[in-house]
Amino acid sequence: MTTTLGPDSDLSQIFELAQQLRVDSVRASTSAGSGHPTSSLSAADLMAVLMARHLRYDWDTPDNRAGDHLIFSKGHASPLLYAMFKAAGVVDDDELMTTYRRFGHRLQGHPTPVLPWVDLATGSLGQGIAYSVGIALACRDLSKVDSRVWVLCGDSEMTEGSVWEALDKAGRHRLGNFTAIIDVNRLGQSGPTELEWDTQAYARRVEAFGCRALVVDGHDLDAVDKALTTAADSDDTPTVVVARTVKGRGVSEVADKNGWHGKPLPEDMAERAVAELGGRRDLRVRGPQPPQAQAAPVPAAVDIEPPRFDVGDSVATRVAFGKALAAVGARPDVVALDAEVGNSTHAEDFQKAHPERYFQTYIAEQQMIASAVGMAVCGYRPYATTFAAFLTRAHDFIRMAAVSQITMALCGTHSGVEIGADGPSQMGVEDLAMMRAVLGSTVLYPSDATSSAALTVAMADLDGISYLRTTRGAYPVLYDADETFPVGGSKTLRHGAQDQVTLVGAGVTLHECLAAADRLAEDGIAARVVDLYSVKPVDTDTLTRAARETGNLVVAEDHHPEGGIGEAVLSALNSAGAHAAVAHLAVRDLPGSGTTAELLDAAGISATHIADAARTLLG
Repeated sequence: MTTTLGPDSDLSQIFELAQQLRVDSVRASTSAGSGHPTSSLSAADLMAVLMARHLRYDWDTPDNRAGDHLIFSKGHASPLLYAMFKAAGVVDDDELMTTYRRFGHRLQGHPTPVLPWVDLATGSLGQGIAYSVGIALACRDLSKVDSRVWVLCGDSEMTEGSVWEALDKAGRHRLGNFTAIIDVNRLGQSGPTELEWDTQAYARRVEAFGCRALVVDGHDLDAVDKALTTAADSDDTPTVVVARTVKGRGVSEVADKNGWHGKPLPEDMAERAVAELGGRRDLRVRGPQPPQAQAAPVPAAVDIEPPRFDVGDSVATRVAFGKALAAVGARPDVVALDAEVGNSTHAEDFQKAHPERYFQTYIAEQQMIASAVGMAVCGYRPYATTFAAFLTRAHDFIRMAAVSQITMALCGTHSGVEIGADGPSQMGVEDLAMMRAVLGSTVLYPSDATSSAALTVAMADLDGISYLRTTRGAYPVLYDADETFPVGGSKTLRHGAQDQVTLVGAGVTLHECLAAADRLAEDGIAARVVDLYSVKPVDTDTLTRAARETGNLVVAEDHHPEGGIGEAVLSALNSAGAHAAVAHLAVRDLPGSGTTAELLDAAGISATHIADAARTLLG
């Protein structure tokens, strides 16, 4: 007989639920032959209380915007999460026991949004808590709904800097709708954690970031219930429940014993564990329900009027990006995030036009991306901007956003050696490789203000993660305001029937290619010039045509040779079976400070070097 627990269930019933979660965590991981049962056992009491009495969630309508959010930052405790799904009645025992961690099934080793009750992928530790801050901000400040965000964290991940970026922003924004629960079970993957059971040390750190710390025995159901009640009563103070637990709780053979992290119990031990936990149960849970679901407002179609620039005027592509971003803000679903460089990236143009949808994360690039991901979960279209060099710090968040199938737009400014005297620490010369490697990404690199504005607008309708690379310096506008720039396309600025070589560039190197073509023309050499503004997807047709008609290609990029434009071109030619002699000019040595002209020449990507490379190809 199935018993259903509700918000009024007494603690003895909740204890039985916790034991069921433990039993099913053991069974599922043993059946799969892999998993993290001991990490699940320690948090079972915490999740049983939360699920039965505090999580306002309708399991039948997971897209209800008024419902709470539950994030497992310690995503390796997936046996516990999936056991909760079984208790909610949305996953049955057969699925839990026969598909967990198996190929082609949705109960993966770490949770992903292939499950409708999972907002985003977790498992790279220190990220779930950061995403939760973004979701809490979106719920309170954008959607204006009374949703709470609950996030379960492991104690090992509390050494990640991103955790404290998250708590800093939770405290600064006074996110009373945010509660983190730290499962302090003392043992990590290879031994004791940094602080072990020093819950007061966790509390002091939490409070230093403007959050309220509630220290509890994580196996005292009444204490846990009171702490979660207190957390939910807050209007303007984020809460962190610091729960002292025992890893492997309830199973005497593994409880508080090192060496069991990430290891399933052998079948004979699992049988003894299930018996020790009181055997299998078939409880169902229907906790507190959220308010009646309301349909998300459908914004009226708006006309976006991108900025216009006159051919020949000198305008930086980052300036055009800022103006276009402000124009895109006419769409009510567009939000912008900055990492305290908005006056340089020109993201502040959006702030001036739409301050209610502009979020300052300060110098916390990981949290900027995490907040963007959280806002995307809630249905918004985030644009997150900083210097191209500093996005590398947040690469793992970008990678995991792709795993979550998030849609967001990123802009990296001040790219390449072109930035000049600031030196190599500020030069983004790895970003194209980083962003091209992201699953399903779009990578765009405009060469003038008109294309920069058009591509900024285009990103608002692209699925997945899109990246716009912009430059610091001002360069002549090349295109009329009505020119179009389809993603996956390119522009051929110089061409003729007698072309002997094709010069391929983007951003600053396109202007160098144009100058090189002029020099070659003086020598009687006809050069085709291609603006490869779409780096991924790349315009394979134009490149193969150039290879066939000119036989020689010079690719110049303000980026390291690995993973950038040159490799995109070579890959496209190879996939099409096209053949050409190719010279690849890129930043191959460590740059220093200097003027733009000095640095481009020293890197071998100036007009002089491009023209010389073309002459060499032609013999």
